Amino acid sequence: MEPFTRLTAVAAPLERADIDTDMLIPQRYLRQPLTVGYRNFLFYNDRYDADGKLKGDFLLDREPYNRAKIFVAGPNFGCGSTREGAVYAVVDFGIRAVIAPSFGPFYASNCYQNGLLPVVLPEDTVRAILKQLHDKPGAEITIDLPGQTVTDPAGGQHRFEIEPARKERMLEGMDDIAATQKLAGQRDALERKLEAETPWLTGANMQVLVR
Repeated sequence: MEPFTRLTAVAAPLERADIDTDMLIPQRYLRQPLTVGYRNFLFYNDRYDADGKLKGDFLLDREPYNRAKIFVAGPNFGCGSTREGAVYAVVDFGIRAVIAPSFGPFYASNCYQNGLLPVVLPEDTVRAILKQLHDKPGAEITIDLPGQTVTDPAGGQHRFEIEPARKERMLEGMDDIAATQKLAGQRDALERKLEAETPWLTGANMQVLVR
């Protein structure tokens, strides 16, 4: 997983509330291998016609938003089902962070496992940023994870909150599995200590007395 520290990039304004996981990627594409490129399924029903041809008029298919790395959206982004593919599609498109007033809880959890930073800002602040992006298409936003700030196109700085453990893992580029492996040495040492101190619990040094 790619570490996230500081990002300055074009932000795409998705001026919708309740963008659910089925909008992000329809269920029928979830069985596709990741190698096919989940970016092709992102907002599929909005971007493609009935014959499967790219319409080209969707926001993300136009300059400069086809190279955006940040989404700014309305409340409840990623609501709906728990499908992790909805995060795969966003990440595969090249997006590293989503700014919204709120997120679907499962979606937010899946974001952290895949290097996508969900940033929660007050709804009034998000509306102001969306207006700035509307007035100045292609404007950039800076997200500083160590300092926990978002700098909007007008230079305004907004602090966001993140759980310390989530922050540490995003900075180091670790998902839950990598974080567990990092503690493997401590786990092995604890197992050896338990075997030495309480062999009757672990079964270590067990002797067969009756055959």
